[in-house]
Amino acid sequence: MPSELNRRTLLRATVVGGGTAAFAGGLWQQAFAAPAQPGAGPYGPLGAPDANGLQLPAGFTSRVVARSLRRVAGTRYSWHPAPDGGACFPDGAGWIYVSNSEVPIVGGASAVRFDATGKITSAYRILGNTMVNCAGGATPWGTWLSCEEYDLGLVYETDPYGARSAQRRPAMGRFTHEAAACDPVRKVVYLTEDESDGCFYRFRPNTWGDLSAGVLEVMVGSGPGAVEWRRVPSPEVWLTPTRDQVSGALRFQGGEGCYYAEGVCYFTTKGDNRVWAYDAEQGMLSLAYDDDLVPAGAAPLTGVDNVTGAASGDLYVAEDGGNMEINLITPDGTVAPFSRLNGHDESEITGPAFSPDGTRLYFSSQRGASGFVAGTDGVTYEVTGPFRR
Repeated sequence: MPSELNRRTLLRATVVGGGTAAFAGGLWQQAFAAPAQPGAGPYGPLGAPDANGLQLPAGFTSRVVARSLRRVAGTRYSWHPAPDGGACFPDGAGWIYVSNSEVPIVGGASAVRFDATGKITSAYRILGNTMVNCAGGATPWGTWLSCEEYDLGLVYETDPYGARSAQRRPAMGRFTHEAAACDPVRKVVYLTEDESDGCFYRFRPNTWGDLSAGVLEVMVGSGPGAVEWRRVPSPEVWLTPTRDQVSGALRFQGGEGCYYAEGVCYFTTKGDNRVWAYDAEQGMLSLAYDDDLVPAGAAPLTGVDNVTGAASGDLYVAEDGGNMEINLITPDGTVAPFSRLNGHDESEITGPAFSPDGTRLYFSSQRGASGFVAGTDGVTYEVTGPFRR
């Protein structure tokens, strides 16, 4: 087992010397010599905690949108426990924020509807009676993919507007699902797997916009660099788990968030605190961030989890643990804290998502200040301010 210093040296030699850290796509228009490094964020330092315990840069404010097992303000709907992955959808002049519930038996997902001023107008259930719905992803045709995080977990396609019943999508595989991200150019859906030896998948539907049938593939390769995809023989019914069905499948230490933008799919792995970038145009896998590749003790981002992006090209990465921050990674390769939540030390930040106009960021503290594992103290927040667009 190499020492920590030797591990850092080896990683730098592999990433920089191997030339695998240059990214393409909207978020990484400039090639880097190495993955993101700590620096000053574009919004300046964090201020003192506000009334909600959030530290934010100057010009940003927060409000509490919902609390677990309490009625959402102005509605008769009680918000679900353990809020997790989320996304926003346009709704006329307003929008909808969808959030999963990472609890067993009831699981599911809920939605909050906002009018054009940001006022809450309704809240409702869009999925129920499922298991530990962790993260997921939005589709280009306006549905929410809610992913079950257990070994026989399914993807459910749900309607954020509450008009249609949720649909099981077993062709997308039965495994410990975490997050999903759609690539409309290659017409595939990327999927992460939350196992210590998990894989990274893509689903190729027979018809784009219809996820009821298609081919599940797994990423194959030897690490950062060129990769390829191979078909998973038995994605729906198996004795051998999907991650063990294809020889040479790349292993990742706990797949978490997943986000696609302009030819690049970004995904996180919690076991090694990495943010990966898969350049779908070039078939290349690279590291966007690794806490082992910054000076010892200086890593601002630890416990990487959910991830989303802004139109500016900034990635926003939530922490599971750490010091309860959302860090952003800028297109020029700087990583810096954007927010920090105080008094929630036993919780995790989940579900970051921007309103359609990019002026509001939503996220949750899954277990709240109590840290109770059932997530009955979860809190969902909104941050408003001068976000770069």
